[in-house]
Amino acid sequence: MQFSSWFGRKKYHSVEQHKKYKPSYNQQSNDPISKDLQENINEIHNLFTQTPDLIVRQFTIKQTGHQAALIYLNGLTDKNAINNYVLRPLQFETGSAEGIGGLALTVGQINLLHTWRQIESVIFQGSSVLLVDGRDEAYALGTQGWPQRAIEDPQLETSLKGAHQGFVETSSQNIALIRRYIPNRELKIKELLVGRRGQSVLSILYLADVAHPEVLQELVDRIQQLDVDIIMNTGELAEYIEDNPYSPFPQFILTERPDAAASQILQGRFVVVVECSPSVLIAPVTFASFFQNIDDYSTRWSIATFMRLLRYFAFFVAIFLPAFYIAVLSYHFEIIPIKLLLTIGEFRGRVPFPPFVEAVIMEITLEMMREAGVRLPAPVGQTVGIVGGIVIGQAIVQAGLINNIMVIVVAFTAIASFILPNYDMVAAVRLIRFAMMLAASMFGFVGIIVGMMTMVGHLVALESLGTPYSSPFAPVRFADWKDTFVRLPLWKMVNRPLSARPVQLERKGPNRPKGDES
Repeated sequence: MQFSSWFGRKKYHSVEQHKKYKPSYNQQSNDPISKDLQENINEIHNLFTQTPDLIVRQFTIKQTGHQAALIYLNGLTDKNAINNYVLRPLQFETGSAEGIGGLALTVGQINLLHTWRQIESVIFQGSSVLLVDGRDEAYALGTQGWPQRAIEDPQLETSLKGAHQGFVETSSQNIALIRRYIPNRELKIKELLVGRRGQSVLSILYLADVAHPEVLQELVDRIQQLDVDIIMNTGELAEYIEDNPYSPFPQFILTERPDAAASQILQGRFVVVVECSPSVLIAPVTFASFFQNIDDYSTRWSIATFMRLLRYFAFFVAIFLPAFYIAVLSYHFEIIPIKLLLTIGEFRGRVPFPPFVEAVIMEITLEMMREAGVRLPAPVGQTVGIVGGIVIGQAIVQAGLINNIMVIVVAFTAIASFILPNYDMVAAVRLIRFAMMLAASMFGFVGIIVGMMTMVGHLVALESLGTPYSSPFAPVRFADWKDTFVRLPLWKMVNRPLSARPVQLERKGPNRPKGDES
């Protein structure tokens, strides 16, 4: 007896049969619009089958006496705008009109459409389409009004002294937030449409007199070569266009802060805004860019420098501390002071596992608690993180599975990873940590050194949109060292960073106002 007969036989198609089926997105018609209104309405119903939220409103234009139809999707349009600025003027006003086509339309944005593909695209983007009997063109009316949330404080990138406004899922609002920081006519926007099943709108923002045109062209070429159904968020776009998709290190910065995005634009970089995504993409970037925070430029330079050095120290601690612990206990215990060695030996005598297995157990436990705290609601997540860490840590030590020193090492490693300001870089550090632990368990300090050399070599060879990822260290650019490990006073940073490849270098005057120096 076959198992398929228990549940009913299914008929599966071969690969050759699947190739015969043509996807529906290829059936978009590029035919012109007819002059007959009823024929156009029939075509609308043929295009939008099984679409109960499609509204087709037929009426008579009082000015001309022609029949017309207004088509839009319920839920994607602003009903007040349609009633007050479209239907009311067309149905009740009799005066002469100077608008497009002699129609008394008071809506803000009006575009002419000539093909059915254009009509289908604008309807799904939230516009309403006006068809008039006797005219072989349609009018796309800017009546978008889809559901959207209010501008709130960024969730992942908190700031002490920065702005408390974060990006939302509407690209027009995100662009407006950036324009508030850069009210300059040189701020240009290049729009691209990507997707076969849905036209995702991608907007590239840059300063025309600062950004390098070759980098812009490279970014545009990579986006235009995408052949996907749709781009739903910025993370998908970053994975599609990055230089090395197999690298654990992020090659673009994803930020939800408008002030951070505006700051990068002023340095000569590009910001990509994706519709329906609450974060934007910044390119090109360097390794040092992930250790900079917007608060660094609103605090005194000495404090910002200390925080920068602390972040770099935390980066190496988060990667190498568990590996260093494993290497010392497995191969190089002779470097431990005798009193500390006796203490560690006392704790280790009750643990049945080698240091590597001990470290892996604790690291995996930490990662599980971290993910549980993130996925659960905020009040419950904090409880799981605190209570779970204390209870599990205490119980696992008393059970003799892990020693106290290992708990301290893992806790210090977790705190070090929390200091890093960029979530994507933190995720890369968490992944590399396990590789370093494995190398240390096999070869001791030699494995750690080889692993470090491999990581450094990879960083040197890596690029972000064709720009060296390890700049300004490789290649060496001493002019950019003013804003890497340290953050010199703002009046010392006269030029923009060379790693952004700006066309115009100068961003401030060479002098600063003199105060009372007596």
